[in-house]
Amino acid sequence: MIFTQGDQMKKLIVTLALTAAAASASAQNAPSRLDEVVKSGNLRVCMTGDYKPFTFFKSDNSFEGIDVDLARSLAKALGVEARFVKTSWTNLTGDFLEKCDIAMGGVSVTLERQKKVSFSAPHMVDGKAAIARCADAAKFQSLAAIDQPSTRAIVNPGGTNERFARANYKQAQLILHPDNVTIFDQIVQGKADVMVTDASETLWQAKLHPQLCSIRPEQPLQFSEKAFMLPRGDVPFKEFVDTWMHQLKATGDYDRVVNQWLK
Repeated sequence: MIFTQGDQMKKLIVTLALTAAAASASAQNAPSRLDEVVKSGNLRVCMTGDYKPFTFFKSDNSFEGIDVDLARSLAKALGVEARFVKTSWTNLTGDFLEKCDIAMGGVSVTLERQKKVSFSAPHMVDGKAAIARCADAAKFQSLAAIDQPSTRAIVNPGGTNERFARANYKQAQLILHPDNVTIFDQIVQGKADVMVTDASETLWQAKLHPQLCSIRPEQPLQFSEKAFMLPRGDVPFKEFVDTWMHQLKATGDYDRVVNQWLK
């Protein structure tokens, strides 16, 4: 029997279709964190607890913040309890992979993190902006103005803030401060001049510290998005999280949670 080129093409198409169908069926039957979470009755949520207004670890060993409220909303949608696991920015990815089902708390989407984990659909656009004492704010209106030999630029180590600083500061004096809760007090006390962090955090910290001013948060120095860290390749779990967030935004509940902390 002689096969024409057309017959060979048809055979290839059928083979590819069968392979795709088999792969789809296999993916549908693969274990998902979604099933494991529902079965366990707990949603393990990694967060640093040092990033207001998204997450803050209080003296009574409880968490509060935007993403704490969102985590409880997600857990309720799953029919389980949210169980929070404290981590640090330096250990965030490793702790998530070892101990948690999801990581929340103002987590920025980065290509470096994407090498090891997946992310939900972004829920907030939030680029980098500067914050300084209001008396000095006019001096730091651009990255070039910040990156001067006389500038004491403070940053918390281990996250996107440090990566931004090391990539962009060629002349400024870089001060590492390990406590993200007290780092803004260093600027208030005159021990540092400026910090570049997420625009949402600069707005929140300016609200907490009247001496500090957020500098052009509506025109960030760098584009970034916030999302939730998820297991890589787990389509059912990601679809559930994305659908929950879509519905939360459609009903206005997402804005109500965020505005409670930022407005």
